Amino acid sequence: MAGSSRSPATSITDLNEDTVAHWAGHLSLRDVCNLAMTSSALKRLAYSDSIWQRFFREQWRQHLPSHSRGIGARELYLARHAAVRQFKFLDPFVLQFREQAKPFNQLLLRKSHLVWSQGSLLNILDLDGYLKARPDIFHTLSDHKARITCMRLFPLNEVTSLFRGEMQGEQNVLVTSSCDHSIRLWWKGSSMRCFRGHNGPVLSLSNKLLGEDSSKVLASGGEDGTIRLWSLGSSGKRGQRALKATLYGHEKPVNLMSVAGHKTSLLVTISRDSKVKVWDTGTATSSSVRTSCCVGMTSVAGTPVNMKCHETLLYVAAGSSVTAVDLRTMQKVITAAVHQPKMCSFDAFLSKYLICTGGDGRAMLWDIRRNQESLKPEPIAELDGHYGQVTSLYMDQYKIVTGGPDDAYVNVWEVDTGVQTNSLLCSSTAKDGTESGCGAMAVDGCRIATASSCENWGLVHFRDFNNATNPVRKPESEPSSKFWDSISVSDDDSDD
Repeated sequence: MAGSSRSPATSITDLNEDTVAHWAGHLSLRDVCNLAMTSSALKRLAYSDSIWQRFFREQWRQHLPSHSRGIGARELYLARHAAVRQFKFLDPFVLQFREQAKPFNQLLLRKSHLVWSQGSLLNILDLDGYLKARPDIFHTLSDHKARITCMRLFPLNEVTSLFRGEMQGEQNVLVTSSCDHSIRLWWKGSSMRCFRGHNGPVLSLSNKLLGEDSSKVLASGGEDGTIRLWSLGSSGKRGQRALKATLYGHEKPVNLMSVAGHKTSLLVTISRDSKVKVWDTGTATSSSVRTSCCVGMTSVAGTPVNMKCHETLLYVAAGSSVTAVDLRTMQKVITAAVHQPKMCSFDAFLSKYLICTGGDGRAMLWDIRRNQESLKPEPIAELDGHYGQVTSLYMDQYKIVTGGPDDAYVNVWEVDTGVQTNSLLCSSTAKDGTESGCGAMAVDGCRIATASSCENWGLVHFRDFNNATNPVRKPESEPSSKFWDSISVSDDDSDD
């Protein structure tokens, strides 16, 4: 209507702080973090103590210490979040499972799944179901007829055509390869598919599914030197129509494979003779023999240990060195680490430009940026204290975990400093009193599983630090921590 005026729209910043704070108190952690990035005023509200006190209680079922010495609730939340992921506590929740006296080949831990293999036997445990005392949550399966060589867990939503109507909650499909020449898909404690095609043991599986959402495939590498591409959603009980392509080019067994970081159709493989090849699997569309999809190759010195892709770079650990290769040109960019006399294990957290190598009696932490201009790479920290070889190594943004078959303990270190935060017993003790070390290890956030075996039995040890309350006390010589200072208050002073 002419002459009428419309009142200006009301925005969230026009509301009083108490109203916004009350509203924000019902948001999720992710939403509060997004709110903090919208404006300085909303950032102040998103950082308010009342909101982060609620997050603290909901996450750990504990109250913040009443005497926090002026430290904000958000800062204490973040410090606690880091501390549980660095295993800085003495009282984690613990489960132990006694198994047969056989070596552990593979160990997987992801969310509710704890999976381990001994020879051809596969054990699958639903941790959530176990804690809730539900029936039928532990399965020992013997479908494989020879040693299991590799295990992968893939989200159910990536193979939905295979399990239509089963999309309930966050579920995973387990894939295993074996020396019996087969690959098996497992779902709810039973083998749903068996893929055959390799002319020998299947040694490796791709760490991710290749390709786009509508046409994802799994890659496998064999003793026969071939790479096979499989459609996990193929029909037929034995997966007769699963094999999509066979890639030839390696002359020796294919030990390792990884999907490139910058292109989901690129597969990187390394054979036992240290030859590196890159394949564009998007061009392999039929089950006929394919050689033309090899788009790059190079070689490294020494026996392959492990590798990791990050964006356009490939980091290959072989012999005694870690070499970075540009996947676009296949040129060797830098030697990121040299671990003498030889390397036994390798892992990396490349968002922080950090890598770790394991050898005899110690591991070494390296900063890739420091070694770009150096002809002789130098570690930024040496992680000493192990007996024998460090063959088990894990690394994420918070911690490094190291272990080996001759050491009864796995050690935990801060990833940024190399300072040791904890040491966890993982051994099995034989009748004569001798202790076995860590045969396999898996880490998922604030949880860790280790496996060891002796002549009498095998032992799987699971620890969850999420609700631990008794912190490892720091030596007086180490730098002070606001988090440790705040939680050193006696229980009598804490909130009820």
